[in-house]
Amino acid sequence: MPLVSIREELRKAQAGSYAIPLFDVFEMQAIEGVFAAIQEKRAPTIVAIYAQFVEAPNARALAAYIRCLAEQVSAPVSLMLDHGASFEQCIRALRYGFTDVMYDGSSLPLEQNLATTRLVAQAAHAVGVGVEAELGHVGRGDEYKEFGSQGKGFTDPDTVERFVGETDVDCLAVAIGTAHGLYNGVPRLDLERLREIRRRVDTPLVLHGGTGLSEEQFRAAIAAGVAKINIATDLGVAATKAMIEAARATSPSYLSVMGAVREAYRQRAGYYLDLFGVTGRA
Repeated sequence: MPLVSIREELRKAQAGSYAIPLFDVFEMQAIEGVFAAIQEKRAPTIVAIYAQFVEAPNARALAAYIRCLAEQVSAPVSLMLDHGASFEQCIRALRYGFTDVMYDGSSLPLEQNLATTRLVAQAAHAVGVGVEAELGHVGRGDEYKEFGSQGKGFTDPDTVERFVGETDVDCLAVAIGTAHGLYNGVPRLDLERLREIRRRVDTPLVLHGGTGLSEEQFRAAIAAGVAKINIATDLGVAATKAMIEAARATSPSYLSVMGAVREAYRQRAGYYLDLFGVTGRA
């Protein structure tokens, strides 16, 4: 089926107490592996291109390839810009046919984040595209001990209602103890903060930095109100291990190594679709 904005599916996930995964992809083998899992699991899914790759010469072609594969599966698929760095980059994604964009102004002062997010939402909504923003700041895993255990950068529940009301975003990424990449330390989630944010707004909530969380933590976050979870690093780690194993085989080849990447993405994406409860929801 054609690409669709994920907005409706996020509302369904929120009502049904499950979560839609976002899988970041960077090249064709990963994309094909993710789409194999989507079709196998019949699961609504977000396929994302990270901001820096939208600047690459092949970005438009990559988006077109994702659009083509989406037409061949029987589940709703969204194409999202992940961590858009500017208003201009979000507009570029709109021109390339993305169905949803994330503008990440989380490292900016609140007023600046508000202002730019509002502009992105106005432009995106005018052409039927959904918008995600981030309030609070999800840091990097290698710096986790410097902020995760201390609550630095966590989302302030007192600012959430104003932010959502003034920007009209369709989903909101919150900082409650996760981090991007591999953790230097043990991730600890502030679930009470998450529940308070959920009480303040009805907007679907997003958890970034999924790699490294336990199955119990994922389930607890979903039960507390998360409707979308981003996964990137874990997929890359699994693919790297699979490539190494394929290269060590008796008769390795380019095709066998590329096949290992596809299969790794298929298996790990399928694992998360099952874990998040979205399998069979199409």
